[in-house]
Amino acid sequence: MLDVCLLGTGGMMPLPYRWLTSLMLRYNGSNMLIDCGEGTQIAIKQKGWSPNPIDIICFTHYHADHISGLPGLLLSIGNSERTEPITFIGPKGLTRVVSALCTIAPELPFELRFIEIEGNRQNFHLCGYYIEAFRVKHNVACYGYSVSIPRIGRFDADKAKELGIPLPYWNRLQKGETITDGDMTYSPDMVIGPARRGLKVTYCTDSRPVPVISEMAAGADLFICEGMYGEPGSEDKAKEHSHMTFYEAARLAAAADPAPKEMWLTHYSPSLSYPKDYEKEVRKIFKNTHTAKDGRSVDLLFED
Repeated sequence: MLDVCLLGTGGMMPLPYRWLTSLMLRYNGSNMLIDCGEGTQIAIKQKGWSPNPIDIICFTHYHADHISGLPGLLLSIGNSERTEPITFIGPKGLTRVVSALCTIAPELPFELRFIEIEGNRQNFHLCGYYIEAFRVKHNVACYGYSVSIPRIGRFDADKAKELGIPLPYWNRLQKGETITDGDMTYSPDMVIGPARRGLKVTYCTDSRPVPVISEMAAGADLFICEGMYGEPGSEDKAKEHSHMTFYEAARLAAAADPAPKEMWLTHYSPSLSYPKDYEKEVRKIFKNTHTAKDGRSVDLLFED
């Protein structure tokens, strides 16, 4: 199971009813955060989750509404008695930017590790998460992220018995381990079937529509995409500021093949008080669209 919570849905500035951009994922005891706008640590507390298990923090880019909540969050994590390292992933300049912010959060009791993304795409495998960063089109270097949880094939107990594999080895084979016992070698492919469908979440904010977004959202269980503007006639404003309208985001979802199961819109302009007013029109383009509010959550389950 993969828990997903959109902690904040605002762009540019926090509002009394809307924190700035942040997404948290939880899998197998490890938490992952994408972006950390102002109010993120409060949103985590409101959700009832803990910041302590956050092992990975990814940044789309370094505009303040996506990173300004980091010093306070790190101090809160430090006060939770965490000592394990935290890994940061982001565009070039990550080490410099985070280190500068940490001048007001000195003497943290855990190590900060940095991975700066190279090129237009890069893959990472950390804490059970398979993360693909992909370059999008904003007025600064900016990346979206697809996060996948793979699922191995079924264990064939009958085949294991037929091959005479000792029972104590079954669990180790399920975990991908190859075992040598005297003259015998047992490998997972002997008893594990083809990989089954896993889980996938694609997240993109602060971009003009570009084909790679549809490509990365293809087949996602959940596609979370910025919709800065919902009002009809806001296309020119979106182009001027390198953002997207609700309708442009919906067209990206509709163009993905296969289509994502659902799309949540986020990163609203402060002037957009009631995003849901435009939901009906957006659904004419991509039916399973939701104008998300802070705290919107889902538990994504593996298929039987």
